[in-house]
This record gives sequence, C-alpha cells and structure tokens, in this order.
Amino acid sequence: MYANMTQAELSQISSRSTLYGALSVLIAVLCFSVNDTTIKFLSGGYALHQIVLIRSIIGLGILLAVLMPLEGNWRLLKTNNLGLHLIRGLCVVTANMTFFIALAVLPLADAIAVFFISPLLITAFSVLFLGEKAGIHRWGAVAVGLIGVVIMLRPGTESFNLTMTLPLFSATAYAALHVLTRKIGLAESAVTMTFYMQLTFIVTCIVIGLMLGHGRWDGQGPEILHFLLRPWGIPPMADWWLFVLIGMASGFGGYFISQGYRLAEASVVAPLEYVAMPISVFAGLFIFGEWPDPVAWIGITLIIGAGLYVFWRETIHNVRLRRRTIQR
Repeated sequence: MYANMTQAELSQISSRSTLYGALSVLIAVLCFSVNDTTIKFLSGGYALHQIVLIRSIIGLGILLAVLMPLEGNWRLLKTNNLGLHLIRGLCVVTANMTFFIALAVLPLADAIAVFFISPLLITAFSVLFLGEKAGIHRWGAVAVGLIGVVIMLRPGTESFNLTMTLPLFSATAYAALHVLTRKIGLAESAVTMTFYMQLTFIVTCIVIGLMLGHGRWDGQGPEILHFLLRPWGIPPMADWWLFVLIGMASGFGGYFISQGYRLAEASVVAPLEYVAMPISVFAGLFIFGEWPDPVAWIGITLIIGAGLYVFWRETIHNVRLRRRTIQR
C-alpha cells in the first residue's frame, strides 16, 4: 500500500495518524475524568467491584451497539492475540482497582497527581520493551517526575500515607497496559482491544463479588478495605443515571484510549493525559471541597512539568524530522 509513496507523503500520513491519536487520547481523558469523579462520589455507598461490574456491562453494551457497527462487524472480536489481550485486561483491572480504592480515601487531585507518573513510565517502558528511542532529556524528565512522586508520598514523615502508594502501583500497571496496546495495536482494532478489556473487568468483578459481595467481613480491618468489603445492594433509581454515566465514560474512554495509543507513539501521546490534572483540581474543589497543600503542589508541578517537557521535546524533534524529510 505504501510502497510507491514518497518520503514526504509517508511523513504526512504519519503526522495525520499522530494527530488523530492525540485527539483520541484527549477525548479519552475527558471520559476518564468523568469516570473518576463519579466513582469517588459513589464510593461511600457501594462496593467497588459492584460499581465496576455495572459500569463495565453498560460500557460493553455501548461498545457492541454503537462503536462496533461504526468500525466493522462481529468479525472484529476474533483475535490471534488472546493471551496478550488477557494480560492487558489484567493490567487495566489492577490499574483501576488500586486507583479507585485510593480515590475512596485520598483527595482527587493528590491521587491523580501520583498516578500521572504513568506517562513517564510509559516513556521508559516504550524504550525498554518496544525499542523506541529516548535521549538524556527524556530520561532526565523521568527522574524529575519520580522526584515529584517522592515529594507527594513524603516517606519518613508523619504525613506519609501508605494509601498514596496505590496510585503508584496503578500507574505502573497502566503503563504496562499501554505498552501492550502499542505492541498489538497494528494487528488489532480499538474495538477488539476494548471488548476484551471490558470482558476481563466483568469476569474479574463477578469472581470478586462472589467472594466478597456478601459483606460478612465489612467493618474488619482498616477503613480503606471498606470499599472492597461492603455488601452488594440494589441501587435506587436516583443513582442509576450515575451508573449509566460511568458506563458511557468507560465504553467511549476505553475505545478512544486504545485508538490513541494504536495510532501514535506512546511517548508522544502519553503526556496529553495530563489534561486530567486541572480537571481533577477543579472537580476536587467544587464537588468534594478538596485543595492540594503546598507540598503537594510542588510534587504536582514536578510531575506535570516533566511530562510536558517530554512532549515539548518530542514535538520539536518531529517538526525537525518532517522538515528534513521534505527537503530531501
């Protein structure tokens, strides 16, 4: 297909693909911001696995009824990479569960700030596992971002909260998820990847619900486990619109994030996820009455600054590369 194209034409196709990938990630970020805020809002009344199960069933329905007809037909669900899909699904389940548990007890902005080491981890993992190139500037940005995380965690002080490490575990699993997305993205559609991701959520939450949904162990152990051990119940009609909202956010968000990392290099589009940071600050302030303290702001600044620096460097590099290609 591309054999007879000039270097300039190939560069233009690559640029268009990167643009579509970037727009897809931005849409996904908006969806996930709605999802995170709503789940934190629901965390006081429902078990985490029940929320995620209902969300995933609705999200899967949207995928099959709306998104799949737009891209093809049922043949899209056939895959030769079932093992990688399952590993990818377990990564996203781990990322979501650890992050949502943290959301139940941590300020929204603090949890998301620590989680946002993930774009820098994606940069590192892309180099280590995908063979993408990174120079001293990118590795320096990763180091600065990690310093920001340490500041947020405040180890060795009275302010240290072990719960703050949960978003860090979530970020690591999330980075692994998108490295796998990049690895299989050329062979699989976004619909295929999202389908198996939602299916893994549903199966995992049913298993956890069968083990913990009775609620017999609720009230035992630290407060953070209350979100996991709370018994299942039938949501009142007044709450169903919230479940539909997170189901839609999950369905469309999962599709667009898979599309974004399929179309563009992970190290290019990952920093765009930082758009969620200002959204979380405003949501935390106006919905939950939360505001990061001065130390947290230092960590937030370092983490976001490092990610944006990587994005800025990559943008300049791509512009220079396109100019050289056109001149040839």
